[in-house]
Amino acid sequence: MPTSDTPIRRITPDDVPFSPDFSDADLDGLLEHSIFDRLDPNFHGSKSHRKILRMHSRIVQCETGDIIVREGDWGNSAFFVLAGEVAVELEPPGEFLPETSLGRQKSQRKTLFQAIAQLWSNHREPEYRDTAKQAWNDKWTTARDDGRRIYFQDVPQLLTDFKTVSLREGELFGELAALGRTARTATVFAVCESKLLEIRWQGLRDLIKKDAGIRASLDERFRSNALRSFLRGVSFLQDLTSDKETLDLLVREAQLETYGEYDRAGSLRELADEDAQRNLIDEPLIAEEGHYPNGVFLIRSGVARVSRRHHHGHQTLSYLTPGKTFGFEEIESSWQTGNSVPFRYSLRAIGYLTAVNLPTALIEKLLFQTKSSAAPIRQAKLPEQLTSLQANDDGLIDPDLMEFLVQERFVNGTATMLINMDRCTRCDDCVRACAATHDDNPRFLRQGPVHGNIMVARSCMHCQDPVCMIECPTGAISRELNEGEVTINDSTCIGCGACFRNCPYEAIRMVEIRDNQGLFIRAEKDRKPITKATKCDLCVDQHGGPACQNACPHEALARIDMGDVASLAAWLDQ
Repeated sequence: MPTSDTPIRRITPDDVPFSPDFSDADLDGLLEHSIFDRLDPNFHGSKSHRKILRMHSRIVQCETGDIIVREGDWGNSAFFVLAGEVAVELEPPGEFLPETSLGRQKSQRKTLFQAIAQLWSNHREPEYRDTAKQAWNDKWTTARDDGRRIYFQDVPQLLTDFKTVSLREGELFGELAALGRTARTATVFAVCESKLLEIRWQGLRDLIKKDAGIRASLDERFRSNALRSFLRGVSFLQDLTSDKETLDLLVREAQLETYGEYDRAGSLRELADEDAQRNLIDEPLIAEEGHYPNGVFLIRSGVARVSRRHHHGHQTLSYLTPGKTFGFEEIESSWQTGNSVPFRYSLRAIGYLTAVNLPTALIEKLLFQTKSSAAPIRQAKLPEQLTSLQANDDGLIDPDLMEFLVQERFVNGTATMLINMDRCTRCDDCVRACAATHDDNPRFLRQGPVHGNIMVARSCMHCQDPVCMIECPTGAISRELNEGEVTINDSTCIGCGACFRNCPYEAIRMVEIRDNQGLFIRAEKDRKPITKATKCDLCVDQHGGPACQNACPHEALARIDMGDVASLAAWLDQ
């Protein structure tokens, strides 16, 4: 069997630290900081503690006005303030400053010439890699990582014109997005010259596992901060949350509840492998049909199954995604009729889910007893509450298809590839288009589970909660900063296969890479081929979006955000 002339050393996680410039002196100084005072003495300064910090941390120096994180960006890390002061904006999302002031740019896309040139410039060998390029550039981007300093010029004026809260030495921010794998809920900038410790979410997770003190502190902060930020962003609560006293009351009374385990990647795959009725038993029950509502549930992250009793089992009616509500109508009907109305359906968590529970008494006090606010609340509630339920109640989506989509967990996707097999002629133009835009290496398989005439292809769905990221030791698989697409940094991928094993949809492949002659690139030690993880990147660098969808001559293929049930129903009805 031929071998490569240039065998290379197989890289390990230790070769890809968050910062290659994190010195022993930096680490020693960091361990003396007060942020670790609550650590278990047996863990503080231990080999395990030092390894976590060296692998997953870096020091960030900020000048006055530097933007550290931006509201709406996808978060992969958290920050401790080591020195100085930063400010967190408290304005409702989108009302702080225009996008141009935040320095946000769209993903870099190929020029028209570069796009056309792909037809003849792609490499002749499959999965070719240039081993001479050792670009360990990480993509855990903060607002500073693209080489440009993005900053506010008049910080005093900002502090005067907008509501902010200051964070000083020893305080933490960004942990909500880091641990929840969600978008940033606020913009944070440096008030003066400041020094920060940035830690990848895997490192923060490991610290939480090792020390109960940090775990309790973060849990308290997570619940308090998440509730305040989330409630301010809920559309039908905005008239209420604009009043500080009312917002404080909501924060005190509301409960942030979690279901499932956020750092356990196998749950979605295990659940999808079980039969539907067994599945319902294992899914955490949030609210049960026939029970009287103790509050309104607002889905903050994850996906929930809505079902009702049917014969001797349950029938899946729909699913709820972030921003949707459950239980409002029952509480409203109870208030209007004076009779207690039980839940019409059951609500269960699919995988990891966080939800806010607004107690019934609080809803009645704030929404129904205040006549001036009841009408606008009712109008704003309808599209959020009924989008998913109404689509299926009106028969727009076949109940068996709905059961299939929920059972297989495809509803987790924001860009699920659906193919109408009645229209598909098997021409494979979609596969060729994908290959042409990815150096002649297609990043999906035109095959997958089929229900009726609908096939769900083995292509990355860019999930709301990408569990493939959970066990990646180097952070090579992460979200793009601006749009949140899940991508793989080829240079920091060590080929461990964790993402491949954890993807519930078989949308990630491990490929053996080759040199310029088409020979396998092998490890020096065991002579086995070096592998890399590959998958769909949603053509982030291509004009016009996903090449597969654009190339289909029969409009048989679509990338669907499964959180938009109305759009799904409309495509199915074409």
